[in-house]
Amino acid sequence: MSLEALRPTPLVEQAAERLREQITEGRWPVGTKLPGETSLAKALGVGRSTVREALRALAGAGLVRARQGAGVFVVATGPREDLADQLRRAAVTDVYEVRMLLEVEAAQLAARRRTEEDVAAVRAALDRRRAAADGDNAGFVDADIALHAAVVDAAHNPVLTRLFTEFAPLLRQGLIDLLDLLRLRSDDPNHGDDSHAALVDAVVRGDAEEAGRVLREELERTLARLHAV
Repeated sequence: MSLEALRPTPLVEQAAERLREQITEGRWPVGTKLPGETSLAKALGVGRSTVREALRALAGAGLVRARQGAGVFVVATGPREDLADQLRRAAVTDVYEVRMLLEVEAAQLAARRRTEEDVAAVRAALDRRRAAADGDNAGFVDADIALHAAVVDAAHNPVLTRLFTEFAPLLRQGLIDLLDLLRLRSDDPNHGDDSHAALVDAVVRGDAEEAGRVLREELERTLARLHAV
């Protein structure tokens, strides 16, 4: 094993990076059992506690895994990607298909679970969307996404809210590009107002079936336009 002694600080970060290099450069292939903490500490010129923390960092990145009583093994040669990284590389149509699955369910839950505060929030978001019709496409899309976010929030499921938050940045640019390319607001600055008003009405009335139906049809129309571009 060829490992140089480390500089004094920051030791854990340096140790993790040096060990990561051994893995990503193929010196320790997948399935390899890493040397023990004592051996790694001696090679790196640090204490065992530093090595232990570095290995935890590599485990968090999905590169290694500890097996009870057996040691630490390499399980991947590249860091595990989080959802945000995957979404940044995904096609907007693929993200939109997942958005449909997520939001239709969220709208149905919102209709069942909405509180008075949620009702006020979705109504206010619809008003802001209408007000944004006088502005540019970016502002209109921001108001549109904010309305959808208010509906998702009304579902009172933090996982759904987190997922929508992850989707929103990619959706935003895709929708702006779509409006710019197809000039959908040229004749109708408040494009989609009827369907969004119907969605808000269904959520406010507590009609879960109607909320899901209205939103599904709206999202399917937009997805069809995205596929056609």
